Amino acid sequence: MERELAAFGARHLRGDEHVVGNFSSGGTESIILAVKAARDYHREKRPDVTCPEMILPTTAHAAFHKAAHYLDIKVVPVAVDPQSFKVRADDVRQAITANTIMMVGSAPSYAQGVIDPIAELGDLALEKDVWLHTDACMGGFLLPYFKRLGEPVPDFDFSVPGVSSISMDLHKYAYSPKGASLVLYRHKDLRRHQIFACSSWIGYTIINNAVQSSKSGGPMAAAWAVLNYLGDEGYLEIARRKLAAVKKIAAGIEAIDGIRLLAQPQMSLVAYTSDTVNVFHIIDEMNALGWYIQPALSFDNSPAHIHLSINASNVGWEEDLLKDLEECVRIAATLPEGDLVKMVRGALEQIDLENVSDEDIKGLLAMAGIDAGGLPDRMADINGVLDALPPKAREKILTSFVNDLFVQ
Repeated sequence: MERELAAFGARHLRGDEHVVGNFSSGGTESIILAVKAARDYHREKRPDVTCPEMILPTTAHAAFHKAAHYLDIKVVPVAVDPQSFKVRADDVRQAITANTIMMVGSAPSYAQGVIDPIAELGDLALEKDVWLHTDACMGGFLLPYFKRLGEPVPDFDFSVPGVSSISMDLHKYAYSPKGASLVLYRHKDLRRHQIFACSSWIGYTIINNAVQSSKSGGPMAAAWAVLNYLGDEGYLEIARRKLAAVKKIAAGIEAIDGIRLLAQPQMSLVAYTSDTVNVFHIIDEMNALGWYIQPALSFDNSPAHIHLSINASNVGWEEDLLKDLEECVRIAATLPEGDLVKMVRGALEQIDLENVSDEDIKGLLAMAGIDAGGLPDRMADINGVLDALPPKAREKILTSFVNDLFVQ
């Protein structure tokens, strides 16, 4: 089953007979495996590099930061274009050093649903002899169908000569159960560095092609079954209906006073914001009506915004969504910034956010009315506070909250 799924992935992403791959538990594991392979490949090829660096656009998924944290690789962040939210190849070029072992492009990025210029990054990767990974966890399965439907999808897969590896999830838009992803490599000499083997102990020899040793075959069998059941034409029809829904929702958002698209979506991910209305109030109002609307905090040159992932099950609800959204924007425009945000902003002036303690964090959470029992129904004030904090402080607060949440 794994060989057949990997062969499907290679064909789907326009690889030749040399492309190889493996099944993993999800996009994060696929990304960790690709980063490990790149690191160990360069350890063998360039042993002089003792402090390896990975260039990440600020839109690159957090899983790359997790991989860098686990594998002791320095992250070199690169800002994206503030209008298109795509990384610029010239900016990546400027970030390359003698320690660069890997760079990343997204197809598409999760936040704004746009595709990085993978072909330009591929040319740069060949010129500089650097591993290029395409993170197609979100779009690798769906984008080829959009391309077949006439959408101007730029090349992002193995048709780009400089791409070394690609991650593609099956549990997103292939609609297989959770725990199903593929990581693929241009040839097996690259994939060899993904594999872990150990005979240096008194016991059986371990040989793993994934992070996990013991793992269930259930998700793999389910992914194999769903792909074969729906088939190519089934997925093409799903893509056709989803594409129409995305275009209708994007056009509808642009027609609502007070909100605007951050970028024209190239996939089924839509990001929008407001320059006049508190987006966190919009989210609370929509969630109160039974929609699940995801907040995204501000970072770098991307403002706080609202994120939609449009699935097959959402098709047919576009008009209802847009009608409720227009009304919720109108209501949210009448709601003021909460006292909590003002109070916490004042308290922040008294706290060293670089060295904030657990006690300081508990005090902030108590001010917000949060304890280990859970969260309030309306989250606008909480999200407003988090949005006002530097990213590292957000991480500390959320880590402390989750650490206190999972106790006896």
